[in-house]
Amino acid sequence: MATQVTAPVNAQRTSSFLRIAIALQTLTIFLQAVSAGLLLTSSYGAMLHDVGARVTYGASMLYLLAAVLAWKPGGGSPRPVRHATGFLVLASAQVVLGIAHVPSVHLPLGVLMFGLSVLALARR
Repeated sequence: MATQVTAPVNAQRTSSFLRIAIALQTLTIFLQAVSAGLLLTSSYGAMLHDVGARVTYGASMLYLLAAVLAWKPGGGSPRPVRHATGFLVLASAQVVLGIAHVPSVHLPLGVLMFGLSVLALARR
């Protein structure tokens, strides 16, 4: 009987963790846009954008971890894992493009990532 009660509770916890991870990722991507504006207008903007990039990449990894935890033990859909993997790939591309100073692709990709992250959050 305890297993029957515990399974829905664990599924609810992992679902909440996944929702929090997506919200964190969405927030960090938005803050990257803010720090990109500061990059253009202030001396400390570059440092904020650099630190924010690391935090955003970490948030993408957390999203992938949360998606795997929601899928594997609970037997849920693997779709969130595919979405989270895609975000991690996009975040990796963002890092490479940012280091290479290719703003013509880096900026639109950031906007795309923000839109997709908001969409993922709305679907949760």
